Amino acid sequence: GLQLGGGVNGDNACIYLEAGASHVIVTSYVFNNGKVDMTRLRELVQLIGKSRLVLDLSCRKKDGKYTIVTDRWQKFSNVALDEETLGTLSAYCDEFLVHGVDVEGKRLGIDEELVGLLGRWSPIPVTYAGGATSIADLDCIRIAGAGSVDVTVGSALDIFGGSLPYKEVVSWHEKQKIDI
Repeated sequence: GLQLGGGVNGDNACIYLEAGASHVIVTSYVFNNGKVDMTRLRELVQLIGKSRLVLDLSCRKKDGKYTIVTDRWQKFSNVALDEETLGTLSAYCDEFLVHGVDVEGKRLGIDEELVGLLGRWSPIPVTYAGGATSIADLDCIRIAGAGSVDVTVGSALDIFGGSLPYKEVVSWHEKQKIDI
């Protein structure tokens, strides 16, 4: 379904869902002063339901650990993206969206280490974004993520001015469904 993100909060989430979005994607609203605001998260889940919430846990590496970033990826939270965090937060959402911010939009390849961690640790569906520029990158995500990490491709697609043909990505995706 159509997932909508960007500025989503407790005041507007229902409006987007009623307008046709299947899910809302939330980051900054549930992070406050560098940590997860459990009160806001619980209120949001009570308002819209766990099944319609995607938590954006986009991260950057800091001191050797992946750390969740907020506010257009400019502010580091105090929350590490690790097995415990993914396990805890999975009780409150339908899926995770994780941008590898260190490689996002640079067309330099994916963050294979991050994809591997997501594949091992996420107990719910997770979509990775960041750096994919080729079918080889998509294959790498499938392998590193143990087949359990979905991917979104953006600026690398030819329809957005990149060099990766959209039709090739669609064909790759169709082949993955057959190979399952």
